[in-house]
Amino acid sequence: MGCSVWAQDITLPAPDRTGGKPLMQALNERKSTRSYQDRELTLQQLSDLLWAANGFNRDDKRTAPTANNRQELELYVTTKNGVYFYDARNHLLKEVKKGDHRAQAGTQDFVARAALNLVFVSDLGKASGKEYAYTDCGFVAQNVYLYCASEGLGVVVRGSFDKDKLSGLLSLEPNQEILLTQSVGYPD
Repeated sequence: MGCSVWAQDITLPAPDRTGGKPLMQALNERKSTRSYQDRELTLQQLSDLLWAANGFNRDDKRTAPTANNRQELELYVTTKNGVYFYDARNHLLKEVKKGDHRAQAGTQDFVARAALNLVFVSDLGKASGKEYAYTDCGFVAQNVYLYCASEGLGVVVRGSFDKDKLSGLLSLEPNQEILLTQSVGYPD
């Protein structure tokens, strides 16, 4: 089942915290992919990906560390069906906007074909400092790379995007800043 869900919010299934490739094998297979099939991830894959990226693995802690436990990083997701905010505490996607806005998540052509694009947003009001926000963003991006290597998915982190256009699409507040984007999908 693909994640072609037309609902305001998408309740994600519980993440499957078992299985996957051994860490050393995932590290060996980690690479950047810039060519994707126009194919959606399953709802379970989406759930597992978002949890691996920056979900809660303990009551008040996440899968990626943050300076002073500020947990300032938020994830947005662009899919074929819409733009969503990942509510990690409740493990669900909250709809921001309907429609296919994947192409707006970056400047390269492949961005529009990737199953999804992650947009890393820092709430600078929570962050210990901008340099820490970028560091924390790197931890999450690496979690995504390792999950994708473990699942045979393609992924690439990207700094090429129109920050103002993308901020408008996400309806960000002045204290929120886009730091990075990352495309995920089935390699072509």
